[in-house]
Amino acid sequence: MPYTYDDQNIFAKILRGEIPAKPVFESEHTLAFPDISPKKKAHVLVIPKGPYRCYDHFVQAASDAEQLDFFRSVAKVAERVGVAESAGGDGFRLITNSGANSHQEVPHFHVHLLGGEPCGPLVCD
Repeated sequence: MPYTYDDQNIFAKILRGEIPAKPVFESEHTLAFPDISPKKKAHVLVIPKGPYRCYDHFVQAASDAEQLDFFRSVAKVAERVGVAESAGGDGFRLITNSGANSHQEVPHFHVHLLGGEPCGPLVCD
């Protein structure tokens, strides 16, 4: 199935500088910034800079360099915000949504990094 990318989504606008964001971390292929509606003490969004709609689009279409940079960047963000065990934190949760059934709100692949306090059960009924 071909993926259609909406270049008017909020993350695309952030990447183009049309909407301001305060980067927590930035690399060649990745940008991380605080969620505007945080659910935990630490709640950072990590996005690839390329036009990928969801996780499966990203792993099918992104280059090896983009994928490696993205996942290493997630680890660096966890360290930077102090939630990674390697940084003395008590751990974190990564969440990504893909498609309508997952309640993906922004059609640009992204990971929510949550931590700084207990996250509770994985899924609520």
